[in-house]
Amino acid sequence: MTDDRPRIKVGTGPETIRALKTALRSRVLPDTYVAGGALVYTEQVSGDLASVAADEDSPLPIASSPLNPASLAGLLADHAYVYRMRTRKDANGDPELVEEEFTPPRDALASALVAKTWPEVPPLRGIIGAPVLRRDGTLLQKPGYDPATGLYLASKVALAPVPDKPTPVQVAAARTFLLDRFLRDFPWAGPADRANYLALLATPVLRRFVRSLTPFALIDATMPASGKTILTAGPGMLYGQRVLPWADTEEELRKSITSVFAQQVGVVIWDNLAEGTVIDSANLALLVTGGVWSDRSLGTNNTMAAVNDRLWMATGNNLQVGGDMASRTVRVHLDPNMPRPEARDQSGFGIPHLDQWITVPANQLTVLWHLLILILDWTGNDAPKVTSLSMRQFTPWAQALGGFLTHHGITGFLTNLADVRDIDEDESRWQAFLAAWHERHGNTPMTAAELRADAEPDLLNGMHIDRWDGQFITTTTGRLPNPLQLGRLLTGQNGRWRGEYVIRAGKHERGNRAVFHVEQHEG
Repeated sequence: MTDDRPRIKVGTGPETIRALKTALRSRVLPDTYVAGGALVYTEQVSGDLASVAADEDSPLPIASSPLNPASLAGLLADHAYVYRMRTRKDANGDPELVEEEFTPPRDALASALVAKTWPEVPPLRGIIGAPVLRRDGTLLQKPGYDPATGLYLASKVALAPVPDKPTPVQVAAARTFLLDRFLRDFPWAGPADRANYLALLATPVLRRFVRSLTPFALIDATMPASGKTILTAGPGMLYGQRVLPWADTEEELRKSITSVFAQQVGVVIWDNLAEGTVIDSANLALLVTGGVWSDRSLGTNNTMAAVNDRLWMATGNNLQVGGDMASRTVRVHLDPNMPRPEARDQSGFGIPHLDQWITVPANQLTVLWHLLILILDWTGNDAPKVTSLSMRQFTPWAQALGGFLTHHGITGFLTNLADVRDIDEDESRWQAFLAAWHERHGNTPMTAAELRADAEPDLLNGMHIDRWDGQFITTTTGRLPNPLQLGRLLTGQNGRWRGEYVIRAGKHERGNRAVFHVEQHEG
């Protein structure tokens, strides 16, 4: 066993540390890389990862782990002959030097790993589950480590090489399969929903090429069993997915986000949210608009920072968005318009029982193959964009994906953005409140205390009458705010248009307090 393994001679503590550092820099250990200044190693994950349901976790078959003293000792034992020289007596009682295989002490192993600079070791920037476009437009499709990108392609099932320049016949066949078979029988509420989904399906492939942040994906329906989970399984199973329960608090949501970054998955799904859930999270809004997620590592006082290279999705029935999420969300809406969608006769479907079909790795590769054909045809024609599209921080993504869809004659992309605003619960509450305020008081300036007093119900014939008809703004707990809380809420909305109404703040004539009034946009 010692003949074909690299030899590492150790000795005193300092000698051992220097020898181990030299060995690590020369890559004596296979499959070792550097990530964030620390050495990591990749290895195959044992177990059957293929037979999973569409709504379950689907990890990648390769994982990376930080090198620590214990793992370094194990890898050295497997891949190197580490030895020291020691003195012993020979048959005549005379001293002689002999080699002895040796595991270095923990302190020496730990000291060899503390360096932050490893210029000779290739960087590992991520593990991906399916081919992606490099920034130069070429397709990374060879399994294993790719020096050009620092990515490690860990496909579950081998994909036949995709041609750099697909033929017109291949492009036509790919379009037919995706649109007329795979996606044909979903009850799309409109053309925008199908186009938006295709854009989301292609996003993990194009993210690095487009060099853009990716919006949050909301896939909802009017009824259960409409196909939401099947749609998330498309990108999720190809790129590795983590399925999470929705968190009830911001703190729990933050922790779940942080925990996901320790795993090799390309898609994160909050699946099957309660009907009517309002997605309004400062953490989620920060996540999708930031290229890097930073937080305290769970169970430690150390701060972690991870590149946000995931596609974040949520599914449920009749979901709403609130706060800043409306302008950061792409919606895919399904409406079967029938009482029992699961009872539909599937004998004439393009792919019957798609919920089972999509869990088969070979079928997932069929979807991926045709998707890659369409993408490479687009890039082979100079990757035209739709420069008229705009979506806040996601404009590069919108223009590129809009160009991809337009190139293949798929219309409707992002034309339902107004519908997302319509399900913006926060926008709806404020708009109704400002409309009722303007109707009651016009442009008359009022203090927060005066406005809050006006919210008190009248007593008429022993009955309490709400003059605001339930439209007065409330706190997050659903209660009427006190004057101090109301003043803070109004100050936070100063100058922000809600539909055709806007709050304006000013100073009271006595100069010691603020007053507010509502303006209505003319024309």
